[in-house]
Amino acid sequence: MKLITAMGKVQMGTSAMTAHRMTEWRSVLLLSLLVAGLSGCGSKATNDTFAITAAPDVRSSGPVRSRQLLVADPSALKALDSENVLVRVSPSEIRYLSNSQWSDKLTRMVQAKLVEAFENTGKLAGVGKPGQGLAIDYQLISDVRAFEVDTVGADRGVVEISVKLLNDRNGTVKSQRVFSASETATGTSNEAYIRAMDRAFGRVSAEIVAWTLAQL
Repeated sequence: MKLITAMGKVQMGTSAMTAHRMTEWRSVLLLSLLVAGLSGCGSKATNDTFAITAAPDVRSSGPVRSRQLLVADPSALKALDSENVLVRVSPSEIRYLSNSQWSDKLTRMVQAKLVEAFENTGKLAGVGKPGQGLAIDYQLISDVRAFEVDTVGADRGVVEISVKLLNDRNGTVKSQRVFSASETATGTSNEAYIRAMDRAFGRVSAEIVAWTLAQL
């Protein structure tokens, strides 16, 4: 008879081979196959990871305000509020960009980049996120309505964010507005789609910052 060992060598059995020896070889072979199977199941392709950037320098002619602004946690539909990159293939159908992911949940990235954009202006006494101990004067409440690649027609990055400026002293909404922008993708690669969305977000976030400072 012939047996295949764990090293893949073929050895000839003899009448002197004991049952104990054969059992040992079968055990080694079974263990090797099991380890190989588990290694194959554990391997998977790694997605490319992308991030968005803060708005470039926002021009504001207004004076420095002694206001402290809280950028609240943005809200979004479940399909958006994840690390998946959303692609709209029809008005009623969405998919996700293959082999790609955001570096964090989308709403957390939007919040962080809005805070960064406000800080870069130097026009506020303080700006931050919940839990950072600000003596809050105003809250910026936002809802991410769209942050996607729209393939209906020309491929483009689309961003739409609704914001409310809430007076934290009396709980009234001072003002509210919807900001939106779209940028045509300059190619069909994942990187081109991400850049288009990033440019659209740059425009939207710059407008949000300028509008908010004017309201304060």
